[in-house]
Parts: sequence; structure tokens; C-alpha cells
Amino acid sequence: MSSISTLLSNKKIVITGAARGLGADFAQAALAAGAEVLLADILTDRLMAFVQELRQQGLNAHGLSVDISQQESIAGLGHWIQEHWGHVDGLVNCAALATGVGGKTLEHYSPDLWDQVMLVNVKGTWLVTQAVLPYMKQADQGSIVNIASDTALWGAPKLMAYVASKGAIVAMTRSMARELGEHNIRVNTISPGLTLVEATEYVPEERHHQYVSGRALQRAQYPNDINGTALYLLSDLSSFVSGQNIPVNGGFVFN
Repeated sequence: MSSISTLLSNKKIVITGAARGLGADFAQAALAAGAEVLLADILTDRLMAFVQELRQQGLNAHGLSVDISQQESIAGLGHWIQEHWGHVDGLVNCAALATGVGGKTLEHYSPDLWDQVMLVNVKGTWLVTQAVLPYMKQADQGSIVNIASDTALWGAPKLMAYVASKGAIVAMTRSMARELGEHNIRVNTISPGLTLVEATEYVPEERHHQYVSGRALQRAQYPNDINGTALYLLSDLSSFVSGQNIPVNGGFVFN
């Protein structure tokens, strides 16, 4: 069995939403496991500063500014892969609109905010996958990891568009897995619980307490609690796992 430092050796992996939070942690973990990683995010300055830090550590990281709400911007992702790599082994769809999307009941939710959440979280995930897919087929294998949320599994209130978007990710993953299996491409979902990252700082303290007290493992959740599952799904250890949703939430929701 491979050690962690060689688990993803020689694999080329794309991670969206990689400038901060879960995406940044996934990128660091994949790089430490031996992968070459393209980090993509709309937060260009922050992304490039982070990539520079990683490269100074001797890690094989690249950065690309991508707005997943814009198909033209996503097309640039495919162009970069074609020019620099030619093929892709793994994709983590982590980019999402998660800040400032809750706090109101369905009666008072803004239709414009609903549309924006669906555009980024659902359509963006589909279009990024579509853009990367030709280069994954070039490798005759691959792993796509879509990041959902356990809010879709227990029906978190006052967060309807986000919950609906993450439920769509779980369902879309299953359809993708059926379509792409013939190309030896696996598609799975991770559904994290409420994780302590910058994007969740706005979440009321009472919701944080609800999670901690309701978990089988009663403590706060951090980004590195999810990394092992992501590495497993990106690696050959999960070569016969596809179409699955893995809740990683300390036992707040059981699958």
C-alpha cells in the first residue's frame, strides 16, 4: 500500500475554490500526497499568493483565475489543461457560493439570490466537469469528487437555496457516475458537516452548537477532517467506488 506522500504520485488534479477554506486544504493535501495540482478560484490575488507560498515549499502547484458562473471563464480552464498537461486524473469541484446565503425563511428568500446560488453551485459544477472531461478521457480513467453538504441530508432550515443546490450535487453525482463509468471515470460526493472555515464565520453560534452537540464525535469540525476522504476518492484505493455520497460530519448524519 502506498504511503500518504506517494498516494497521488504522477496524478494531475484540478481543484476549484482552492484559494481558501476546504479547497485550499484539499490542494495542500493532494500536493503533499505527490500530485501536481491546478488551483482555480475567482479570488485571483489571494489564489496567486497562496500558490506562490506552495511553490516556495517545493510543491508542484499552479494557479488559474476562474469564475465558475461564467462559461467563457471556465473554457479557459480547458485551454490551460490542453496547453500544459494534455490530460487530467482528478477533479475536485469545491467552488461554491456559501457565504451570506442563509438566515431567511423560504417565504422571504430572494429569488435573485436563489438564482445566483444555483448558477454557481449547480450549473458551475456541471460546466467545470464538462470542460475537464475531455482531458480525463485522454487518461482513460479518472476521479471526480463533488463537494456537497450534509445540510442537504438533514434539511437545514433558513438556508433553502444552498441546501437545494447541495442536494442537486448529490443527485447529479449519481447521474454523472452512470454516464462516465464506461470511460473508467469515477464520480463521488463528499458531504461535509459544518466546518470551521472563513466561509462559515457568518453561521450563528446556535447552529455551531447544534452540530457539535448532535455529533457522535462531539467536537468542532476542521478542514483536515475531510482531507483523508478526498485523498481516498482521488486515489487508486477507491478504484471500484462510484456514485456514492460520503457524509463526513462526525456522525451528525448517518448514511
